[in-house]
Amino acid sequence: MSNKNCELIAKSIGGQAVIEGVMMRGKSMYCMAVRNVSTKEISVEKNKFKSLGNRSKFLKLPFIRGIASFVDSLVLGMKIIMRSATLAGLDEGEQEEKSKLDIWLENKFGEKLTDYIIYFSVFISIILSIGIFMVLPVWISSFFTKIFNVSLWGIGVIEGIVRILIFLGYILLISKMKDVQRLFKYHGAEHKTINCFESGDELTVENVRKHTRLHKRCGTSFLIIVMIVSMIVFMFLRTDNVTLRVLSRIILVPLIAGISYEIIKLAGKCDNIFVKIISAPGMALQKVTTKEPEDEMIETAILSLKGVLEEEGNNNE
Repeated sequence: MSNKNCELIAKSIGGQAVIEGVMMRGKSMYCMAVRNVSTKEISVEKNKFKSLGNRSKFLKLPFIRGIASFVDSLVLGMKIIMRSATLAGLDEGEQEEKSKLDIWLENKFGEKLTDYIIYFSVFISIILSIGIFMVLPVWISSFFTKIFNVSLWGIGVIEGIVRILIFLGYILLISKMKDVQRLFKYHGAEHKTINCFESGDELTVENVRKHTRLHKRCGTSFLIIVMIVSMIVFMFLRTDNVTLRVLSRIILVPLIAGISYEIIKLAGKCDNIFVKIISAPGMALQKVTTKEPEDEMIETAILSLKGVLEEEGNNNE
């Protein structure tokens, strides 16, 4: 397979680090490879999925498709994280006697209980994210305006800077956790493996290790672009009414996600000076959210990517 064809195919592949493994996602299916912490054996699971964008032409429209993709990533991400914990054997030996509530929920919802738990978790995650990264910066920036004589334009700038600082502080804080550091290594394995495939190299541990752990289409880059886009958008929404500012931030979250998605999509397709500039902050942050992986981590990433390529008829061997 030529380097050009490899690159075209890889543009439809995304990935995510999971507990003791890596998930790779193609156009219509995903494959997850997870190493059991006790047996050290790798489990490989493949599943088909239907994204929101494939369910309606409306959800394929520019800017709208970014919102659909964001929701897809949240739901699928939560699902595979829960499943990877099981495959890794982390929940073995932790089975306690079920409470009356657990029994009632299982009887009430049956096999759909897990799905409902995932949707509820995603909902809570969205609420918390909006509260921490959208609403909180508004209140903090309002505090500064009471002390200093800041223009309405300046309020937007201060708010944006506060938002970015909160986000960077959060990333740096969790990066100190031992479990998160291991997850970041798998994140690095995911990027290295995709970069290896895009270059046209054979998918081996030795070849993968030679490639960079940074990638322009990374979710980390998407998040930092969201921060920057939100600063620019909110600079033009000038009001000294705190309540209106909070409401506008919440209402415009989908628009900001849609704009950010189009930017990250453009970054994945092009390689000009503009793309390099807008990709630079995210690439820099990936130096924190990715770490150099161990060989066994690269092995899981390779198995995961090969699983997707085999199912979709695009084997790189």
